[in-house]
Amino acid sequence: MNLSSIIKLSFISLRSNKTRSFLTMLGIIIGISSVIIIMSVGAGAQSLIFSQIEKVGSNLVGIMPGAADKDGPPAIAYGITVTTLKTADAEAILKQVPEVLAVAAFVQGNETITWQNQKISATFLGTMASYTSVEDVTLVQGRFFSESEEKGVARVVVLGSKAAHDLFGDQDPLGQHLKIKRESFEVIGVIKERGSVGFQSPDSQVFLPISSGQKLLLGINYLHLIRAKIRSSEEVPQAIVGIKEVLRARHNIQKANNDDFDVRDQAEALAALSTITNALKFFLAAIAAISLLVGGVGIMNIMYVAVTERTREIGLRKAVGAQEGSILKQFLVEAMILTSLAGIIGVLLGAGVAGLVALVAGYLGYAWEFIVSPLSIAVSVAVSAGIGIIFGYFPAKRAAHLDPIEALRYE
Repeated sequence: MNLSSIIKLSFISLRSNKTRSFLTMLGIIIGISSVIIIMSVGAGAQSLIFSQIEKVGSNLVGIMPGAADKDGPPAIAYGITVTTLKTADAEAILKQVPEVLAVAAFVQGNETITWQNQKISATFLGTMASYTSVEDVTLVQGRFFSESEEKGVARVVVLGSKAAHDLFGDQDPLGQHLKIKRESFEVIGVIKERGSVGFQSPDSQVFLPISSGQKLLLGINYLHLIRAKIRSSEEVPQAIVGIKEVLRARHNIQKANNDDFDVRDQAEALAALSTITNALKFFLAAIAAISLLVGGVGIMNIMYVAVTERTREIGLRKAVGAQEGSILKQFLVEAMILTSLAGIIGVLLGAGVAGLVALVAGYLGYAWEFIVSPLSIAVSVAVSAGIGIIFGYFPAKRAAHLDPIEALRYE
């Protein structure tokens, strides 16, 4: 028999057992679609984070508490609390590093914000009056808090545009008093809509003086982050050197490997995020790929059942002159057809779900790219066919070696 005849005969056999064929394919479909979804969603999330970081600006430097490896994430990313970074450090950086234009220190927390009978869950940011200069934000109503309010534990807040709308609707929020952790704050401004930054939305945040955030809401005297705006992107490396020198002097650190802080520009932040997201993406894809192994075992078992059910047919074919090679090819081709079809369906299903995720993310306001790599599609289909060959070989070999006389006697 030539290859086209074998393929035709295989399709006839598979169509005669549609339910069994579909159940055989199901494990491969789930495995391939899971891998495609994870890789696509991971790539989309990665592109979102990168685009938002780049949008913030290439002349910003972040200073985080805690030491970190050069290519690894900072300590704060692991949820480790480090208390060495202080507001005075931010002020010293501004005064002693000439390349720095502006500095803003940050603390943050999540709380329920209440106004009358309206409640929202939001992130509050304690920061400096210089925040608007560092982040280049503008206000649509009112004003930002002053330096004297920043240092004087003033009970004032500035709202992101969405937070203002969720709390006050069409009412004017200026002059209203809201509560955060039983503490009352007066609304003095509303920031212009900015859109999402990574997975956070500044429009949903509430901003207050850093001293108020530390003393009234968090009960701490340290910082979660300092962000410095450099005069130009070309001066960023020189500014980083200066920042490190200032902090080492202030923290009495003699050697660089004893640093209790981490200074990074946007390029380093992107590299660290890329390392983290790639590791997570491939780890999850590897877990999903285990279902391919389970699907392969399922195919082998079903093919063994098919060989048993078709024992008399195999015996009859061998009795009229069919060669072992033809029998082997037929069952291998059947297994490959099953897994290849399952692979194609899995790719289409995975791409469809990934596309739906991208649509929903876009609807929610995130700049989420729909990314399905042609290489991942080709690899998925090739892996599916490979599974068909590997797990289909042993049942096919058993069928090819059946004794024709014993096979004809089989009931």
